[in-house]
Amino acid sequence: MALAASELADIEALLNGAEAGGAGVIATLRGRFPHLSWTRCDASDVAETPFRTFAACDLHLLDGHDHCVQLTNDPARATGLVLAMRQVGP
Repeated sequence: MALAASELADIEALLNGAEAGGAGVIATLRGRFPHLSWTRCDASDVAETPFRTFAACDLHLLDGHDHCVQLTNDPARATGLVLAMRQVGP
């Protein structure tokens, strides 16, 4: 299932919010978008250019249509997302 434009807008709004850097953001996203695969990691674990960048994290799109999962910049191919979290503040 592709990532719809309305879903992407909702995800971006949530990641722009104050709670985006909190530990519960991934649980919130999984609850609101259960049909998508969600992965959380440290931003230093991902060398590729993110699809979108936010204050607390980078957002990468996953394409799981073929035998190997790969990052993509095409929301129509996205079957999952990676939140690459950054340390914010002191």
